[in-house]
Amino acid sequence: MAEAIIRLCDLCDFVGVQVDPARRADDVYVGLEHIASGRFVRMGEGKVSDVQSAKYAFQHGDVLYGKLRPYLDKAVLAHDAGVCTTELLVLRPKDGVNPRFVVCVVHAPTFVEHAVAGTTGVQHPRTSWSHIRGFELPAFDPGEQTKIANLLWKVHDAIAANESVIDVGADIKAAAMRELFTRGLRGEPQKETEIGPVPESWHVTSLDSVAQARGGTSFPPRLQGRNQGDLPFYKVSDMNLPGNEIEMRSAVNWISRADVVQLKARPFPRETIIFPKVGGALHTNKKRLLTVDSMVDNNVMGITVLDHASCLPKYLFAWFQTINLSSIANAGPLPSINSSQLYELKLPIPELGEQREIITILDAIDRKIDLHRRKRALLEELFKSLLHKLMTGEVRVADLDLSALPTPAEATP
Repeated sequence: MAEAIIRLCDLCDFVGVQVDPARRADDVYVGLEHIASGRFVRMGEGKVSDVQSAKYAFQHGDVLYGKLRPYLDKAVLAHDAGVCTTELLVLRPKDGVNPRFVVCVVHAPTFVEHAVAGTTGVQHPRTSWSHIRGFELPAFDPGEQTKIANLLWKVHDAIAANESVIDVGADIKAAAMRELFTRGLRGEPQKETEIGPVPESWHVTSLDSVAQARGGTSFPPRLQGRNQGDLPFYKVSDMNLPGNEIEMRSAVNWISRADVVQLKARPFPRETIIFPKVGGALHTNKKRLLTVDSMVDNNVMGITVLDHASCLPKYLFAWFQTINLSSIANAGPLPSINSSQLYELKLPIPELGEQREIITILDAIDRKIDLHRRKRALLEELFKSLLHKLMTGEVRVADLDLSALPTPAEATP
């Protein structure tokens, strides 16, 4: 006997009540920009007074589903009433249906695939209620729906808790760097310098007195795509790989030393600082540290310490994280940074022992942040797996051993 199924339209209705923002100026406004991919709750809100043209009204318990580019997987449960963009479909759960379950349904991988299959438009692909309303899923009874929702929300909230700890850790690190690079660790009196107050025993020098900056090498397409070789060949995109948030440990492309010679290129030594040097990626302000001798492409620049007797590479890396790349880049439609701009930077330098202590303090903060990044990554994988298997009926909540599942409280630093 075939398993009973239901459709999305059996769980909720589309409620397209349009309102004039001018008549609801004090209400909360929710746009697509306030919704993060894959999250059940919004990450911010705007003011209705800042928008024009007709919008949809929503109420507490509605699900706001992003119909524009449905592959972005944007949908949230409304915890209040307000007004939203018409790019969000207002889905109102039927009587007796758990709203928390409905938002889980529209995040299921099979639902996302269904929504994408019904898009129209090339530049701005949109799905529609007439298409997604027919999405089919197992006819879970209300009790099972609640169990599924409770479990998925528990994992979702654990992910959010770890993200919060990561954000707090980043704030703590930023505050620590401001303190360390202006006051040091010895409680010394300060002196005024061209970059502001620093401890009396420190000296201020230009970047080019301790390091060399140079751009990367053009990476011919014929050499790309190799997953083995003597040296990693990094692109800007590699900085986004999991595990590469601080130090570069994973690479998509590798190259042989023979090919490096043929390119007449020079590898960057380990502990070189790398960052995007051109285009919009520059504004992401990413900086990474090489862990092995490496090649980088010509959209990347490297800074290598030459005078190890006065400046440790990890100290320079820590200080360089305080620099906003956008503030030193050439203005214009294609922002860029060159070595002469970097050489104008002035940095404070303590003696080597204090540099090592500063590195140790910041490394401890980084390790804490990294721990929660890895926890978040594991929870994300669990979340995706559960979302698929529970929504397709492949597994049931009663079949799962949830004893090791963390609670949001366990993410507290």
